[in-house]
Amino acid sequence: RFAVSVGYWKDPYIQYFVRQAKERKAPEINRGKLACYYARVHGVSYLIKAFLKKTECNCQIVNLGAGMDTLFWRLKDENLLPRKYFEVDFPMIVARKIHNIKSKPPLSKPIMESHSGDSLLIDSHSLDSSRYSIVGADLRFSSDLEEKLKKHDLDIHLPTLLVAECVLVYMTPQQSANL
Repeated sequence: RFAVSVGYWKDPYIQYFVRQAKERKAPEINRGKLACYYARVHGVSYLIKAFLKKTECNCQIVNLGAGMDTLFWRLKDENLLPRKYFEVDFPMIVARKIHNIKSKPPLSKPIMESHSGDSLLIDSHSLDSSRYSIVGADLRFSSDLEEKLKKHDLDIHLPTLLVAECVLVYMTPQQSANL
């Protein structure tokens, strides 16, 4: 959020998920971290948009360890939504994110606008609309994850981009290999 507040990139949705930090780090630490964040955010964004354009958005994205990521809303603003966008994180993180979505119209309205069909599932550990799903799962147990994604309409025949930003480092090499 700090990087957004000082203009490194635009993200009008981060404010609904992350509070502004009360303390500031030393300028030299901020510069180094901001440069790394900037490079990662812009690099990943570039690759995702290239994938979406190449597939003409006839694809799906699975964001592993998504946390409070706002990519779904930013892609919707740019009219670049894939056919389905999935986010996966620990059930506790997912519950917090879903609470924020349910309680903040700037987050819930875009989901409703992109949804088609009758069924929209929102409970404490998952959200499933026709274009966006949040799944609570522990990535260390990949068979459980696969089952949950299929339940939320993962299409194994669509081109699929797996995004795993800063998540595999928290797993053992065997767990990340299994995933």
